[in-house]
Amino acid sequence: MNRLLDKSLKPLAIYALIVLLLSIPAYYFIVDRIWVSELDKHQYVLRDKIESRLVKLNLPDSTVEQTINIWNKIEPGFVFTAHPTDQVIKDSVYTTMRFDDFLQDREQFRALSTSVRINNKHYRLLIETNMEEADETVTAISLAAIFFFLLLLGGFILLIRRTSAKIWQPFYITLDTLRKFKLNSDQEISFTPSDTQEFNELNDSLSKLLIRNVNVYKQQKEFTENVSHELQTPLAIVQSKLDLLFQHPTLTNDQYNIVESAHTALTRVSRINKNLLLLARIENHQFADHENIDLSILLHNMMEMLSEHLEQKQLTLENILQPDVKIEANSVLLEVLINNLLINAIRHNSIKGRISIELTEHRLRLTNTGSHTLAANKLFKRFSTTSTETPGSGLGLAIIKQICDLYQWKVSYSFINNLHIFTISFKDPITLPAPSS
Repeated sequence: MNRLLDKSLKPLAIYALIVLLLSIPAYYFIVDRIWVSELDKHQYVLRDKIESRLVKLNLPDSTVEQTINIWNKIEPGFVFTAHPTDQVIKDSVYTTMRFDDFLQDREQFRALSTSVRINNKHYRLLIETNMEEADETVTAISLAAIFFFLLLLGGFILLIRRTSAKIWQPFYITLDTLRKFKLNSDQEISFTPSDTQEFNELNDSLSKLLIRNVNVYKQQKEFTENVSHELQTPLAIVQSKLDLLFQHPTLTNDQYNIVESAHTALTRVSRINKNLLLLARIENHQFADHENIDLSILLHNMMEMLSEHLEQKQLTLENILQPDVKIEANSVLLEVLINNLLINAIRHNSIKGRISIELTEHRLRLTNTGSHTLAANKLFKRFSTTSTETPGSGLGLAIIKQICDLYQWKVSYSFINNLHIFTISFKDPITLPAPSS
């Protein structure tokens, strides 16, 4: 995942690279035009100097011819030729490619073909100047562009790194304040004021949002506490009254069946009430306390507690438990998780079936025999009926899913070869994070 500053640097770097790449042909064209223009001016100056000096020497015609011949031999860039008529030659400036005898290679030359007048006689003067090769110029400009791009990119990175620490400091202070804030604490949220308008607006919006969330959390917590108190008491009273009815000596068989049916329904209501309250507490992150728990030992203890249930169905229990698998979590939630998994494996099992438990530092897998698959699309939803043969409260697997989500574990279900397979994959192989407060 990229940081915000890196995302802002990328388009700047791309834009700078595009501009510099486009500048290479522009630089070449400008340099080439300036160079050619200066060469042309220089050649005209040379022509004027040569003509002026030869005229000032006032040499006889024979000497002039000898001087020109010598000049042509020692100055390969200048060529004098006699003009057959007295007509003035029109100046011609052009670029040509020819073989250079001295460099032994084809070179590009800028040429000026003009005429000079010496002793009232016209001569054709050809001045050629070797030009720099285009590829050398382009290479030099490209290297310069690359250098300045790297310099510009380095400057961008340096400036962004240095200025961002100050510019984004209020944001990181706000982020740190949010991380330290606990929803179930009585402390008031307070953000550090900033001289940046956008950060102050962000802090104000977050303050209002957190205040609303705190109020909602307190209301939900108060509601669950009230429900726990108001419902558990009358349920306990009704339970005790039904227990007294069971012991009444004049109770007929029909009355006994009615009381037993009411007792079963009341037990289910009480269990549903406890499970709903547990789900509400999990969702409200009211299980903040955590400890380092040896999961292998906890599994052994839970299996011993449920041994009677196993014997009732004559189930065979197999376990492959890696020792010293320790996890940081709330002990109550972890016991609820394992208990619900085991109860579910016993309930959705056949007589004389088997249950297999596999524990490693990466996962917990529980497998049990079964006749048909469960409704996977409704498996972890509240009050969903996954099987009509073994009805329950419809909250056991929902609680498992809620606990796994709280600790960022992954729970999955599959049915292969008449085997129900529940797998919990741990986020961290050794130590898992406790639920946030």
